[in-house]
Amino acid sequence: MDASGVPLLRSVLDNIVNPIIGLLIAIAFVWFLWGVVEFVKGSDNANKVEGAKNKMLWGIVGLFIMVSAIGIVRVICTTIGSC
Repeated sequence: MDASGVPLLRSVLDNIVNPIIGLLIAIAFVWFLWGVVEFVKGSDNANKVEGAKNKMLWGIVGLFIMVSAIGIVRVICTTIGSC
């Protein structure tokens, strides 16, 4: 890649990719917390507890995927260089 493509890549990462990943991390974290609230609130109902466990699980899965995406982006930037 020539030197003129690197600033474009940096701009795309800074202005598009990183904010989207940050937003998705926030959504996954809120989803997890909502599952915790439902778990505590519905502790007397087995169906509500099961639904809350699923929300917590998917919130953690979402967090894992987004943190992995950050790692992948960093590996690509390190491989390309000056990113």
